[in-house]
Amino acid sequence: MSNGARHAFGVVAGLLLPPLALAGLLYGIGEISFQTRSAFQFPWYAVGVLAVAAVVLAFLAGSRLSPVASLLGGLAYTALGLLPLLEFTGGPRLVLEGLVPARVNEGYLALGHSGALLVVGVMLLTVSLFPSRWRATVPEPLSVSPAYGQGTSPYLPEDATRPMFRE
Repeated sequence: MSNGARHAFGVVAGLLLPPLALAGLLYGIGEISFQTRSAFQFPWYAVGVLAVAAVVLAFLAGSRLSPVASLLGGLAYTALGLLPLLEFTGGPRLVLEGLVPARVNEGYLALGHSGALLVVGVMLLTVSLFPSRWRATVPEPLSVSPAYGQGTSPYLPEDATRPMFRE
């Protein structure tokens, strides 16, 4: 896969996967919080949703697809994680309530006020900074002169695996 195609797939993955993982995280935490508080039971399906969201985040953080995916997701998670924390400083009301269902909003408030969204966002931004993730997966082929086998070249190392020449 060429480097341009890898980054194009990274942009698509960065636009699609972080919102899906965020929806899973917010729904899972909100559902666990609601069910344990109101019905005194533990919803195992919400744990499954959290596990799928964790797998998606791990794919964003560790894949060789492109660091653009984790960069876009990291920017979004960091921004969403900073909003509730900026309210603590006495600033204006930044967290809008009523835009999402109540359980998802409860999950957002739990993850946002605890700083977990900020931690995930900074983690995704950090894994985007490694230079090895920006390089192509296949190295460029070396151009070799046609006179390679005819004597030694000061630019090419001697092959140590070749048997010694004996007369």
